[in-house]
Amino acid sequence: MIVDAHVQLWSADNRRLAAAEYAPVRRDHGVGELKAILTESDVDACVLVEAAGVTSADTTRCLEVAAWTPWVVGVVGWAPLADPDLGEILGKHRAEPGGQRLVALHERVYELPEDYLDRPAARAGLATVAELGLAVELAVRVEQLPSVARLAEAMPHARIVLQQAGSPWVTGGVEGLTEWQREIAPVAACENVRAKLSGLVTLAHWDRWSVDDLRPYVEHAAQVFGVRRLMFGSDWPMCRLAATYPQALRAIAWPFGGLHPDVFAATAVSTYQLDVSELARPA
Repeated sequence: MIVDAHVQLWSADNRRLAAAEYAPVRRDHGVGELKAILTESDVDACVLVEAAGVTSADTTRCLEVAAWTPWVVGVVGWAPLADPDLGEILGKHRAEPGGQRLVALHERVYELPEDYLDRPAARAGLATVAELGLAVELAVRVEQLPSVARLAEAMPHARIVLQQAGSPWVTGGVEGLTEWQREIAPVAACENVRAKLSGLVTLAHWDRWSVDDLRPYVEHAAQVFGVRRLMFGSDWPMCRLAATYPQALRAIAWPFGGLHPDVFAATAVSTYQLDVSELARPA
């Protein structure tokens, strides 16, 4: 079994694609195209991550897709963490079509102040997410990694997922690698944190990256987290800026000598508590 732990669907008018550099992916990317791509790469299932992060309506749309798409086995949604009614908002999502596949809530911390995860309102919202049995998923800048470590220590029972393995500065060469290794160490020391090996190709030079550029990051992540706390995510369709889907998959598989069963399935299944008992490969 292969589970892709990070895919998105979006339309051409997604506000996050407004910058000129995103022109190559500024078009509709729908279920049919995703289905074909997963099938071509023998990927059995995926976790769908909401792509807008403006209103909870995008989470509702993702859940609707999951409701009639058996190979979308989980949805990572978004909701306003600081909203005092967050518990009620998530309860409504769970009652929606596909709501049983809501497995996590994520936040784009990289768009927020460096101390965001230390703020009481954010901590309260993340605690609500964890108390409801959902994973907490974070996209951060490298300089925000210390706040992730503090959060993980303060919430030892929360299942925390770190997108893009903490967004290392891959184009920074030795300096970027050294900085990331230093900042990721306290995070990896927290047993309740999982790292998602997603989006690494777009953190490298889009037009001239190689597997060897990514290998030190993948291998170090395996060393400090262990394979049982790592999971593969293609970051499709954003990965198209730098790689095809098969290339993005191989970039993570190569350092492991192939499709490691933990990295490519088991970690995602356990972290998100996915039900794959009746999983059928896309056809």
